[in-house]
Amino acid sequence: MNLKKGIKELVSDAKAEITTLAINEAMDRYGTDDVVFVDIRDVRELDKEGMLPDAIHAPRGMLEFWVDPDSPYHKEVFDQDDKTFILYCRSSWRSALAVKALQDMGMENVADMDGGFGAWMEAGGEISERKSGKG
Repeated sequence: MNLKKGIKELVSDAKAEITTLAINEAMDRYGTDDVVFVDIRDVRELDKEGMLPDAIHAPRGMLEFWVDPDSPYHKEVFDQDDKTFILYCRSSWRSALAVKALQDMGMENVADMDGGFGAWMEAGGEISERKSGKG
């Protein structure tokens, strides 16, 4: 298969257009009232590794549907214009693409956590088990 762009180029292009918070910046913002952390990983990853306590889970495949108020799948948590949504996946590839997609939809208060959940674990960030029905 001869692709026009591979995943590395797609992620690089996205990262050039989005806000990416260094892991220490994201950790500093964790627990503040103006931030919502959004875990976009697959439920199997959450079951295996856990997630940030109080983060919401929005599966990558449903994220745009949950954000769009005109979608039958819309989730009200994304109606909070006074919050910054910090998205993360395992290594910041899927979340970079997701942040770019949300920005393309017109969402301004969204950022990527550089290094993702892997960097969070490496930095000693707090982790909890996945909460059923959360997100």
